[in-house]
Amino acid sequence: MSCRRDFLRDTAGVCAGLWLAPELPGGERPYPIPARDGATVDRANQVILVRSQGNACAFALSCPHQNTALKWLGDQERFQCPKHQSKYTPEGVFISGRATRNMDRLPIRVDGGRLLVDVDRVYESDKDPSGWAGATVRL
Repeated sequence: MSCRRDFLRDTAGVCAGLWLAPELPGGERPYPIPARDGATVDRANQVILVRSQGNACAFALSCPHQNTALKWLGDQERFQCPKHQSKYTPEGVFISGRATRNMDRLPIRVDGGRLLVDVDRVYESDKDPSGWAGATVRL
């Protein structure tokens, strides 16, 4: 049992180190490439990282309606705002609710075996449609 406990402790430490990696020059944060589809939340940096159908996107954690932290509903494969029930696809596309636009995307790029997300820039789908559409990478 202690071997298993040591393994879990060491693995958690490595994973935490990857998520708490220091900011790189230019406001970029490094993240490991997710192994499978789903969403991972980095509350410390207010980032949601999503892998879906061979693509990856990074989103601002807050709902564009009233800045409430969004929740990933893995069993339904979508996001939802707990405050007013706005719903979004894994790609951040608005489905229904009080919000009036898609989730805000962050610039993302692949660098070797990791994803780099610029936490200092945001693309809003209604103000910069081409920037928003381009803020995704093929894995």
